[in-house]
Amino acid sequence: MKITGTCIECLISRVRLECTLAHADAQLTEKTISSCGTLLSSLRTAPLSHPQIASRIHRRAYDLLGNPDPFFELKKSGNEESMEVCRKVKKDLVTFRDYVLAAVIANTFDYGVKGHTVTDNFADFFRKEFEKGLTIDDTDRIVPLCSRVVYLSDNCGEIVFDRLLIQYLKSQGAHVTLAVKEIPMLNDAMLKDARMLGLDHIVDLLTTNGNRGEIGICLEDIPADLTDAIERCTLIIAKGMANFESLSELTELPPVAYLMATKCQPVADEVGVPVGSKIAMLRC
Repeated sequence: MKITGTCIECLISRVRLECTLAHADAQLTEKTISSCGTLLSSLRTAPLSHPQIASRIHRRAYDLLGNPDPFFELKKSGNEESMEVCRKVKKDLVTFRDYVLAAVIANTFDYGVKGHTVTDNFADFFRKEFEKGLTIDDTDRIVPLCSRVVYLSDNCGEIVFDRLLIQYLKSQGAHVTLAVKEIPMLNDAMLKDARMLGLDHIVDLLTTNGNRGEIGICLEDIPADLTDAIERCTLIIAKGMANFESLSELTELPPVAYLMATKCQPVADEVGVPVGSKIAMLRC
């Protein structure tokens, strides 16, 4: 997906959040926002996707703030809250659709999307959203493709519920490659989060989507083991809007199951659903 005017507003609001999380003073905040705005103006007409542009903006902000991981505390609290909720609800998850829905609800752990708020009571939110179900539900078409899966993760907090879905896939005989972030980017899950949850002992291959700190995924920059896994897989499970924005216009991919909550208008419009919808959408 290409960048829109709404995306620009959202990007700058997220840079402002990063300044707050990094405890930047007014002078440094103004300098960071101004520099990122200038860079954004120079990139908005470049032949780049929205995630590629956003990645450059956030790396500039991190450099100026002198903080490589401003979302550190939010990531930690997100994982902790998700583990608490997970213990309460996992007994109610039985079918593939149940596990997919749980993982999609957890995709709402996403800070800094303009107009989207992370709930203060995830347990109550989870139960209400679980009752509503999926707006787009292609799970019956997805499940036969799950013999060899590449799972592209997204946020902390969310990855706790990804683990439940991955455990279900493994119980059904699937081969699973899991890709997480190698270096910090927003509140995305990293290798240390996956290892903390024991996912390195669950999946067949734990890898990263590269060492540049990309939002979503840039296939030109991924490591060789992930390239090989994608070439051999029967299905890519792509979590979250950034992975959707990175892959949705590409051709010659294996079947892709996009699992996400549509948290902004441009992505919702692209999919054809209202903002706030929960999506399990297969594209072949």
